[in-house]
Amino acid sequence: MEKYFVSRESVPENPKRCNLSNRWKRSVVELNGRFEPKYRHDLSALLMQSYSQIGAFPHLYHVDRVLCPTHEGIVIAQRSRAGDGAMIDHRGSFGKPGISALDFDCKGIYLVSATRSGCLTVHDFESLYYQCNGTLPGVGLKEDQSKHLLHITLPQQLDAVRWNLANQDEVACASTRSNVVSIYDIGYISDEPVEVLKTRRSITVVGSDVQKGLSDIAFSAVNTSRLIASDTHGVVNIWDRRVGVLPSLELSTGSHSTLNSLQLHAENQIIFAAGKHGSIYMWDLRGGRTSAPFQNHKEVRHLPLTSLKLASMLEKIGTLKAQSKIVPQEIHSIDLDPSCSYQLAFHLDDGWSGVLDVYNSRVTHVHCPPPAWLSDSNNSADQLHLRKPSWLSTNSIYAVGSSSDHGIHLLDFFPGSSSPSHVDYNEDIQSLSERTKHKKQNRFVPLSEGVTACVTHPLNNTIVAGTKNSSLLLVSQKQQCTSDSMLEQ
Repeated sequence: MEKYFVSRESVPENPKRCNLSNRWKRSVVELNGRFEPKYRHDLSALLMQSYSQIGAFPHLYHVDRVLCPTHEGIVIAQRSRAGDGAMIDHRGSFGKPGISALDFDCKGIYLVSATRSGCLTVHDFESLYYQCNGTLPGVGLKEDQSKHLLHITLPQQLDAVRWNLANQDEVACASTRSNVVSIYDIGYISDEPVEVLKTRRSITVVGSDVQKGLSDIAFSAVNTSRLIASDTHGVVNIWDRRVGVLPSLELSTGSHSTLNSLQLHAENQIIFAAGKHGSIYMWDLRGGRTSAPFQNHKEVRHLPLTSLKLASMLEKIGTLKAQSKIVPQEIHSIDLDPSCSYQLAFHLDDGWSGVLDVYNSRVTHVHCPPPAWLSDSNNSADQLHLRKPSWLSTNSIYAVGSSSDHGIHLLDFFPGSSSPSHVDYNEDIQSLSERTKHKKQNRFVPLSEGVTACVTHPLNNTIVAGTKNSSLLLVSQKQQCTSDSMLEQ
């Protein structure tokens, strides 16, 4: 038996210990049946690196064998740039090309797009996605127009479009040039809306009507008859479609500044809105400090529960204030993180993006790209475009169209100081504690055209980017086709 014993002298004084944390890392994921947040964040770097442009679809469509207004605007813009003086467009901002809004239905089967020229189009996403495979990135593809579920032209520019969360056959659109929300049913082959909602008239002190427009739309997933829209006069309008075509409630900011974007939060009971003067407003439909008007049917106006000036909150970040002069900027868009309910992303006119923690009312993440003038970019033509970013459905990654270059920024807005965009991020500490091969950093994905709006597929995270030339760019992982001979090997 003694031959099986190991002598004391042969045992090293400092034996190597197994790294149990790495050894059991995958097993913990398999046992729990879910990815831990830190593990998901480690993988997000791989996800961001995998994105590239896989296809481009110009808006070259016809209506009754005639160029649609967007197609016509593209032709005029191309000939104008080529120096054809006879083709100069005198229609103002309306009629000029540019995708203004995009949205997917809940299952990602259909994609709806709206243009500044007044085209409302419902695309079959599957046909777009599979047409990209086997093509060179950046090459313009021609979409099969027969696959469109809907393609109608309206006599005004479109600025907002949304699917009805409770009825996926309904699409609503609105314009900053009009005070109506038009709702279309894609189950009907008709150019006429099935319902039209209007805002209430506002009269100035001299007795003239106030010209209102609608900038953004939101449907409630809980209350199937409720529709919400922000307008250009500082009001959030709420309709109960069972009651009538006029709003049943109006939420006022107390100013007449344009609201560009709105979001619903906490079981569709909290409304966030942001706009031109750089403030974010919040109303709580469940009650609170100013809940009395909700219980009094004679009142239709309601001031916000709270309002936050974004410039003042950014000034509280010492490192940011020391490096740049912070001035109030127009807020182009706000978006709630589907992976983290308390993160409200914002995007500003100067190209900055960040995250507001709605629970603690503080800015936690900031991304400040170089200004457009630094790259000699002509940004004067972009003043009429509101950039609309989009969250990926997982991993807290924010896709933002660049204000100066042709491409999108993929921003790591993971909740916590390990995010490279977090205000408390310490690069030296993170590099010492980093155990993975993949360094966490934001990524710029170059594209063939300038981007105005982004939307992310709800299931596979394919990014669809609308451009200033009204094209649709698909940004995803390139699919590799494998031949039968390679499979046999």
